[in-house]
Amino acid sequence: MLARRILFSVPIFLVTYVLQESLFNQVRLPGGGFSIFLILTLVWAALSTPEVGAVTGFGAGFLMDISQNSDGPMGHWTLIMVATCYGIAFLAYGDDRSRANPLTTVILVVSGVFISEVIFLLSGALLGVNLGSFGQILTTLIGMSIWTLIVTPLVLPVFTKIHAIAFDLSSQI
Repeated sequence: MLARRILFSVPIFLVTYVLQESLFNQVRLPGGGFSIFLILTLVWAALSTPEVGAVTGFGAGFLMDISQNSDGPMGHWTLIMVATCYGIAFLAYGDDRSRANPLTTVILVVSGVFISEVIFLLSGALLGVNLGSFGQILTTLIGMSIWTLIVTPLVLPVFTKIHAIAFDLSSQI
């Protein structure tokens, strides 16, 4: 049953990934912009069990690794996304009140984006990735967090509805 739900989720992530790579990466916003794919992944993890969160992080991290915009070595984003998605799913899974509260989900997603970017920067520095100046890094971190804070409440109802459809599939068949 879990395999069916994951297979139903794959096209959703692939479509969002293609939209991110072809459309949203072309729009230059001040402060670095946002990643709709990263937001979807973290919302999906926040609404799922820790196991599904880890699998979601693995798939999303793999897609982020093969992106043309990824500067890190292969597997870098995969490791970061597995850890981040599992952590977010673990934090949100235990308390049903937090899963039903959109404010908590927004805070988890914004925190997840910030933490995953910081982990990418720190581990990228250890792996020899060219990161840029401190000012650029700080501007990008703050800018991505602000844009994620703006965009997440707008797309949260849509992503929550898609998640509910994907995981209630067994009751409809």
